[in-house]
Amino acid sequence: MFTGIIEQTGTLVSLTDRGGVRRITVEAPGIASRLREGDSLGVSGVCLTALDPDPTYFHADLAQETLDRTSLGSLAPGASLNLELPTAAGSPLGGHIVQGHVDGTGVLTALDSVIPESSPQFDRQTTDWTLKVRVPENVRQWMVHKGSVAVEGISLTIAAFDGEETAIAILPLTYWRTNLHTLAVGAPMNIEADVLVKLAAMQMQAAKKPEFDLTAAWLVANGF
Repeated sequence: MFTGIIEQTGTLVSLTDRGGVRRITVEAPGIASRLREGDSLGVSGVCLTALDPDPTYFHADLAQETLDRTSLGSLAPGASLNLELPTAAGSPLGGHIVQGHVDGTGVLTALDSVIPESSPQFDRQTTDWTLKVRVPENVRQWMVHKGSVAVEGISLTIAAFDGEETAIAILPLTYWRTNLHTLAVGAPMNIEADVLVKLAAMQMQAAKKPEFDLTAAWLVANGF
């Protein structure tokens, strides 16, 4: 389990085919040196298993489900990746519960500074930003105003949702510490809805289903 508080960014070195899977190599001094073979970590919101880590690099295999549902398989070498190690038991839950199970891939539609760049007060290092993402259709039902969402593995709060696109306030620390400042409009973004919202939605859906009645007619119709 993760909390969506990014520890550092890494750089995608390569993406190669290996016997039915694709393997990524990531340069990540700092986190790589703390990994052991088989450890889990979040890579731009995707829970992966570390392979052959050394002080500078780690590798991970991408299953077909990961390739189909996330952006990792379409990235080019040099792409910046958000990295987070799992949350240790008893640690503060700084963001929200993030599983690393991406629900779908959205599209970056805007990342604008709150203060216009033409303003004398504009300072790229200290201004806030507004992120807008077009959310994939299968995830829209879980977008709740003021609720949590993981975008590229970052724990964020939904400021607005118009049924297709969500707007999110981005602090300067988040903008510069994560890969957000490297992305351009049109970039794919891994989206994971809040698991608590998903569970609540499932319970509400189950409550709407009529209770099953075991009757003599049903038994006869089904061969009993």
